[in-house]
Amino acid sequence: MFLGGCANLSPSSQDGSPPVEDTAPAAVAKPQVYGSFSEQTLLSLLTAELAGQRNRFDIALENYIQQANETQDAGVAERGFRIAEYLGADEPALELSLIWAKNAPDNLEAQRAVAIQLARAGRYDESMTYMEKVLQGQGDTHFDFLALSAAETDPDTRAGLLQSFDRLLVKYPDNGQLLFGKALLLQQDGHPDTALQLLEDQKAATHDVAPLLLRARLLQSMKRGDEAIPLLEKGIKQHPDDKRLRLAYARLLVEQNRLDDAKVEFASLVQQFPDDDDLRFSLALVCLEAEAWQEAIGYLQDLVERNSHVDAAHFNMGRAYEELKDPNSALQEFGMVGPGNDYLPAQLRQANILFDTGRSGEASKVLADARDAQPDYAIQLYLIEAEAQSSRQRYDEAWAVIQKALKQYPDDLNLLYTRSMLAEKRNDLGQLEADLRTILSREPDNSMALNALGYTLVDRTTRYAEGRELIQKAHKLSPDDPAILDSLGWANYRTGNLDEAERLLRQALERFPDAEVAAHLGEVLWANGKQPEARKVWAAAQKEQPDNTILRETLLRLTGSEKL
Repeated sequence: MFLGGCANLSPSSQDGSPPVEDTAPAAVAKPQVYGSFSEQTLLSLLTAELAGQRNRFDIALENYIQQANETQDAGVAERGFRIAEYLGADEPALELSLIWAKNAPDNLEAQRAVAIQLARAGRYDESMTYMEKVLQGQGDTHFDFLALSAAETDPDTRAGLLQSFDRLLVKYPDNGQLLFGKALLLQQDGHPDTALQLLEDQKAATHDVAPLLLRARLLQSMKRGDEAIPLLEKGIKQHPDDKRLRLAYARLLVEQNRLDDAKVEFASLVQQFPDDDDLRFSLALVCLEAEAWQEAIGYLQDLVERNSHVDAAHFNMGRAYEELKDPNSALQEFGMVGPGNDYLPAQLRQANILFDTGRSGEASKVLADARDAQPDYAIQLYLIEAEAQSSRQRYDEAWAVIQKALKQYPDDLNLLYTRSMLAEKRNDLGQLEADLRTILSREPDNSMALNALGYTLVDRTTRYAEGRELIQKAHKLSPDDPAILDSLGWANYRTGNLDEAERLLRQALERFPDAEVAAHLGEVLWANGKQPEARKVWAAAQKEQPDNTILRETLLRLTGSEKL
C-alpha cells in the first residue's frame, strides 16, 4: 500500500503555474531504491497514505512534513511535496521542496520545483540560484514564470531580479527562456520599447508562441496594434492549431474595429473548439458590437440551452431585443437574469423600458417584487427606482421612494445622498444640507458630499466663503475629479476671480465634456469679455446635448434665446 501510494493524489497545479515534469527518459527504467526507515517512520507514512485514501489530506500532509524533516529522505519529501501542491498549500510545498532539492541535488525536477516555490514566496534571488542549476543541467527552465510572479512586487525587487537575469544572460546569451523572462520584466517596469527590441533581436521570438504573444501585446500597448496583426497572422501560419494565438488575433481584430473579420475568426474558433463556451460568448458579444442583433441572439440562445453563461446570455439578449425595438421580448429576457453581476443592470433596463412606455406602475411593482425576492439588493433597487423617477422629472414620486427606503435603511449613506439631491430639485435646501451634514459627520473626508454641499452653497446661496472652503477640501482629497474642478471654478466665478475660474473650468471641460460644465465655462468667458469664444463653447455642447436644462437656461439668460 505504501509503495503504491495514494491514487487520489495525482499531481496537479491549481493556479496555472508550470507543472513539474519528470526529466528522466521514459525508455530507461530507474533502478528501485528502497529507504531504510524506523518502525515509527513507517507507521507514520502508512497512516498518511491511509488518511489520503479517506480524503483526510490534512493528516497525510502533516505526517509527511514531520517525516521529511526527521528522515531528510528525498523520496518522502517529494511525496509530501506532491500532496502539498495538490492541496495548494504553499508554505508546506516550499518547505518540502527545499528538503527534496537539498537531498536530491542532481534531480533537475527537484531543483525546478523549489525554484518555482521560492518565486511564489517572493524569494527571487534564491529562486534564481536553483533555476540556474536546472539550466546547467540542460533541463527545461521556467524563467517566464519567475518573471511573471514578480509582477506585483515593488520596483526595487524587480530591478534586482532584472540584474540576476542579466548576470545569467552573460553566461547563456542565447537562452530563449532567459530573454523572454527579461522582456517580461522590462514590460512590467514600463519599458515596452526595450522589451520589444529585445524580442525582435531574439531568433526564437519569431517562432515560439509565448514571445510572439508578448510582442503583440507590447505593440498594442504602444498603440501599434496594426503592426501586431501581420505578426500574429504569420504566427498562426506557423502554429495553425494554437488557440492562444488565434484568440489574441481575434481580440486584436475587435480592437482594430475589424468586426466582420473578428466574427469570422471567432466563428472558426468555435467550430474548432465546440465545447468552449467562453469562445461562443465572445462571438456573441462581437456580433452585438457589429450590430448583428439576430446573429447574436442565436449564439446567446445556444448558451442558454447549454446552461452556460446563462444570466449574461439573457441580459445580452435583452439588449439585442431593445435594439430591435421589441420591448416585450427585452423585458422577458431581462426578467430571467438571476442574482449576480448582471442582475442590477437588468433591473435598471427593465425599469427604463417600462417607464419609457408609460407603464410606471408596472415598473414600480417589478422593482418592489425584486426587493422582496432579493433583499440583499434592496437598497440598490430603491436607488434605481428613485433615479428612474427623478430623471423623468417625477420628483414627488422619487421622493416617496427614497423616504420609504430610509424608513427601512435609515443609516444608509447612499440613500441619504440621493435624498439630498432630490431635496435640491424640490428647492428644499434645508433638507439637502441636513442630509449632507449627516454624511460628513460620519465620513468627514467624503469628497462627493463636500463638493455637493459646497457647490450648493456657492450656487444657490450667498454663503460663498463657506461653500468655497468645502469645495477646496474636496479638491485636496480628489484633485483630478472634473466635477470638483467645475465646482471650484464656479466658486471662483461667484467670488469674482474670473481668470482662475476660467482656468479651472477649462480643465474640467477637457476632462469631462459635459453641457453643464460648458454652460459654466461659457458664462465665465461671457463675463470676461470673450463672448465669441463663449458662443463656440456653448454651440459645441448644444450639438452634443441639445436638451440640457442648465445650458438652455444659461443661453436664455445671457443671449435671450435658448438656441444659438
